[in-house]
Amino acid sequence: MRSSAVYSTVLKRTPLYDIHLSLGARIVDFAGWEMPVQYKGVIEEHLAVRSACGIFDVSHMGEIEVSGPRAEEAVRLLMTNDISRVTDGQCQYTLLCYPNGGVVDDTIVYRYNNERFLFCVNASNTDKAYEWIKGQVSSIALVENLSDEYGQIAIQGPNAASVLEDLSDIPPSEIKPFHFVIAELAGGIEGIVSRTGYTGEDGFELYIAPSDAKELWGALMYSGEEFGIAPVGLGARDTLRLEMGYPLYGHELGEGITPIEANLGRYVKLEGREFIGAEALRAQKAAGVKRTLVGFRMKDPGIPRAGYEIAKNGKKIGEVVSGTMSPSLKAGIGTGFVEPAFREIGTEVDIVIRGRAAKAEVVKLPFYKRPY
Repeated sequence: MRSSAVYSTVLKRTPLYDIHLSLGARIVDFAGWEMPVQYKGVIEEHLAVRSACGIFDVSHMGEIEVSGPRAEEAVRLLMTNDISRVTDGQCQYTLLCYPNGGVVDDTIVYRYNNERFLFCVNASNTDKAYEWIKGQVSSIALVENLSDEYGQIAIQGPNAASVLEDLSDIPPSEIKPFHFVIAELAGGIEGIVSRTGYTGEDGFELYIAPSDAKELWGALMYSGEEFGIAPVGLGARDTLRLEMGYPLYGHELGEGITPIEANLGRYVKLEGREFIGAEALRAQKAAGVKRTLVGFRMKDPGIPRAGYEIAKNGKKIGEVVSGTMSPSLKAGIGTGFVEPAFREIGTEVDIVIRGRAAKAEVVKLPFYKRPY
């Protein structure tokens, strides 16, 4: 999760680094972390998540807590979404915006109660998001970067609940989507169990102390053996999220991209409330955007990649921001920003691949819908 900024040559390692090496993972520099990009292969790992269960190390993600008697007031000021619409024990997807409407980061916010909230932010944006949040609301709430206090493991796929069933003192079936509980895991590990994910499948994200990460990973792998569990790297994490049309910071989102342009208006609650960026987003919504995000599927052979030109009748109308060969659909898919006149479903466009115009069609997101 996710940008191409320049990082220090001293890379961080998650508590599970040695396990990744033992599993033969290919390690890459990702947002200043040494992370597994794949184990057996992106396609195999992707399909394991869609058909059974995948296990991910997401300990590189950042955790920022906002607390105190005025914490809810602070959080409402920061968020494009409306935290008052959820109750204690729920979480909510939202964006943090600059005054001009550009995106600081996209995040999941966990509501413990009206005096305690936890933001899970992208690894590439942790320091930036922390400084931004602190700069906006530290006068009315306590803002703490607790990233070093958490390890995080995700299990995703149709068998995820079965894998977790015997490891949690709170049955996973009792946790509703976008809800979380504090549970005892693997016979003594306390952690947050959240029914959320970044794949489009059923699944859970588990927040535990870094010192407990190896034990929990081992317990999940043992429990999941009969359910087809497989370790999954960043490569398949990206293809999975793209099949769902989920945004990736630095691609569909960024400091120069607003939620309205990114077609995320459903997460921007403008009626009867104020937050940082609201004025700019209201003005943009009223005036209309000059570019808008669309999904497209290739009709001609070819794999779209970020940066490729999107054209119509030989004229550039936009640019690809994410693209891949979909393992589930066995077709090239991608997202890109285009002029609004070309946003309609069914519009035929050209993706310019190494100087060759390859036909594609604007389609409705998500690209993939799970069968269960």
